[in-house]
Amino acid sequence: MPSKPKLSRVVSDGHYADSFEPEHEDEIYDPVKEDLVRRMLSEIGEDPQREGLRRTPLRVAKAMDFLTSGYQLSAEEVIRKAIFEEDVKEMVVVRDIEFYSMCEHHMLPFFGHAHVGYLPNGKVVGLSKVARVVDVFARRLQVQERLTNQVADALMQHLGAHGVAVVMEASHTCMMMRGVQKQNSTTVSSAMRGTFEVDQRTRAEFMGFLHR
Repeated sequence: MPSKPKLSRVVSDGHYADSFEPEHEDEIYDPVKEDLVRRMLSEIGEDPQREGLRRTPLRVAKAMDFLTSGYQLSAEEVIRKAIFEEDVKEMVVVRDIEFYSMCEHHMLPFFGHAHVGYLPNGKVVGLSKVARVVDVFARRLQVQERLTNQVADALMQHLGAHGVAVVMEASHTCMMMRGVQKQNSTTVSSAMRGTFEVDQRTRAEFMGFLHR
């Protein structure tokens, strides 16, 4: 049996890299996952051996490893690598961070934008790391409410900020493709920590940035 190709999961900045080796005709990446996909294809009435599906189990196994790669990452490590001491007191906001996640109830995608703000307490974090923290938690089986709170809690804890605010807007394919089939619905969730939670003016300032 051919050996499982090596998968480079983490690059220098702590971000998961989808850097699989090229596929080969007889390649086996993860025999357990591939067998599960093959059995599922049979259960729904398909032929896993037909040409169009022959490589599907391998591709699904690789895709699942990527889409759930957040379990292998640490928000603390991502943040710690890019903290800088700066005497900054004004709010920092990173808007429109694209994210893609999977609903844990149906294992169907939900996707949208995250908006993150924080009030520095003598330290700032590299802007790209804010987006990385979103990915750490988005690339897991999730519900949007928990995802929003996890991003806020991680930044609050590991950055030591005076406050953190997170707003996420997402479309859920489990609502769009099945069930109620409402294709134009959007779900908005928020998490406020520290000053954003107790100071209405600070919270209003953050929300104002989102609508400019």
